[in-house]
Amino acid sequence: MNKVGELVEGFLKNKTRAEMLDFLKGILTPTELDELTTRLQIVKLLKKGLPHQEIARRLEVGVATVTRGSRELRLGRFSRVSP
Repeated sequence: MNKVGELVEGFLKNKTRAEMLDFLKGILTPTELDELTTRLQIVKLLKKGLPHQEIARRLEVGVATVTRGSRELRLGRFSRVSP
């Protein structure tokens, strides 16, 4: 199994929110965890139809970061993420 597969397996072994949070806090730095939550917020705001510039301003990120999220949405990712 490759490294990404091992990471996915690590995620899937967590059965509760508490286990997942503990796993995330153990594997990620506080900055990395904050960046992941920001990326999720980007996806949610894109799904709500907010303009890229507005999302970037609200979340204090670059427009390129928002554009990346938009590109991933167009590829069909994040289908299970609610706005």
